[in-house]
Amino acid sequence: MSDVPVISLRNLEDSAQALAQLDAACRQWGFFQIVDHGLDTGRIEALERAAHQFFALPRARKLEIERSADNVWGYFDRELTKNRQDWKQIFDFGPTDAGGPLAQSTAQWPRELPGFRAAVEAHFQDCERIALRLLDALASNLGVPPGTLRQAFLPAHTSFLRLNYYPVCRQPAAPDAPTVGVQGELGIHHHTDAGALTVLLQDSQPGLQVLHDGAWRLVQPLAGALTINIGDVVQVWSNDRYRAPLHRVLASARAERYSAAFFFNPSYAHDYAPVPGCCDADHPPRYRPINWGEFRAGRAAGDYADYGEEIQIEHFQVA
Repeated sequence: MSDVPVISLRNLEDSAQALAQLDAACRQWGFFQIVDHGLDTGRIEALERAAHQFFALPRARKLEIERSADNVWGYFDRELTKNRQDWKQIFDFGPTDAGGPLAQSTAQWPRELPGFRAAVEAHFQDCERIALRLLDALASNLGVPPGTLRQAFLPAHTSFLRLNYYPVCRQPAAPDAPTVGVQGELGIHHHTDAGALTVLLQDSQPGLQVLHDGAWRLVQPLAGALTINIGDVVQVWSNDRYRAPLHRVLASARAERYSAAFFFNPSYAHDYAPVPGCCDADHPPRYRPINWGEFRAGRAAGDYADYGEEIQIEHFQVA
């Protein structure tokens, strides 16, 4: 297989074939594209316009709503991945939290763009609905009753939406550049996503790559589709049956690129561990319980400064 799988969400919950396709995609790739997702085209176009308008603002205006270690929602253009600065600009939006590691973070909105907030909030809600459907399907495939995994996202999940802008780059890394020791700039350096699922809206400019069978493969955007990847939380739940895929984003010397990523994350209080359906005498749990709030705080700190090796689920493996 050379292409990222494509799965229809039509009748996903009642289709044994679709559930089998989902299981194979998670086992073999950790990435897939979904069609028949039901998102309104007008709402998607509104989000795309809002993103273009926002990133076209003068930098000084964007810095008026810059995010920080104390307030993680807003604009930023110096983010680190694997302790190297990415070639991108971002805007992050998430809920206001009364507690947890991101307590007191509040959304910031550009005053020049009155329709921006509505477009961002609408897309957040749309992605949330899709993520919950996929979560129930994953539960079925992992041998636990549908709805079981939803408990991890109660009383309130900590998901967030990120708008990405990748400017034209004079010295981009080559598409076949090695995973480490890469020369040139990358839009985002190699990583796995910390949460459960990522729901990605890509524009028509390719750039996302996934490491598959030892080689970096381009995830070619499919018109009208959304791109999904599983994260570290699903890898732990599945007891390594599903592996969170390493991925990165290329920079381009020819064209700018936009995307919107919804990161579906559990509640801060949740401790995640391999689910019973993936453990038996021959497959004991490979991870001890991990508290999401502590894990999220460790990952967030590394966005701003080099604190050495990032926290990884491998640090919680059973010896």
